[in-house]
Amino acid sequence: MTVLFSILLGACAYFDRDGQREALFKVAQSGTWTSASVSALPFTLFTMSKGSNPWAVLTVYIEGDGRAWLNRTTPSEDPTPEQPVALRLAVADASQNVAYVARPCQYIDDRARTACNPRYWTSHRFAPEVVDALSTAIDSLKAHAGSSQIELIGYSGGGAAAALIAARRTDVVRLITVAANLDLAAWTRALNVDPMPGSLDPALEAGRIARIPQYHLAGRDDETVPTSIVRGYAARASMPGVARIVEEVPGYSHDCCWHRDWAPRISAIRVRLETRRAGT
Repeated sequence: MTVLFSILLGACAYFDRDGQREALFKVAQSGTWTSASVSALPFTLFTMSKGSNPWAVLTVYIEGDGRAWLNRTTPSEDPTPEQPVALRLAVADASQNVAYVARPCQYIDDRARTACNPRYWTSHRFAPEVVDALSTAIDSLKAHAGSSQIELIGYSGGGAAAALIAARRTDVVRLITVAANLDLAAWTRALNVDPMPGSLDPALEAGRIARIPQYHLAGRDDETVPTSIVRGYAARASMPGVARIVEEVPGYSHDCCWHRDWAPRISAIRVRLETRRAGT
């Protein structure tokens, strides 16, 4: 991977209040994090990572849809998120090996935008080639870290992508999603928007990953991805103990306030999943 710049991982206080990406990058000072542009045909994907402990699981955060639309009918020309929620979560994670993967065409300059058709952040945002490209980037990050296993954490559409990636890999030990539209058909009906025939639907593949320990966070005040979408996915996966798998967080919406106390929250989630897997 080609290193573009380094980012300091400091205390959570370095975040600006609104989570603007410019503020996140302006605090870059040391070499704790590195960023890289990864060729994952047909795309070039922006990634960040820290740590290279071959004995530790690699935690991979996948970003949400970003600025996909300017309004209800007009796609954005650049889907780069102004407030990258998954990035905020990634840098708050105290795990030894952590990586961040942006979605196609986020953070990418004009020279790398040859495949950047707006369909890849609208109707085809979960197309097979998108899922394959994200998985290719994860392979590169995994090789760099030297890890043999990965944990996938996805925010919003990144959670749907994470579920689809997990269904195609054998090295995923945990799947955690945050405010994720895991059932595309139900989600588009609930929001009264056009179906997405160019995209894979995680709900149709839920049974393929029922064996993987999973935890799905949903905000009770989320109007973008209602909690019913997340619970419907879990039920469709026929996973036992659904109430333990889906956590509805009071006072949280789609964008707010997932970064709050993320470090202790994600640590507690891992403990719960490990305890459940052990049958205790």
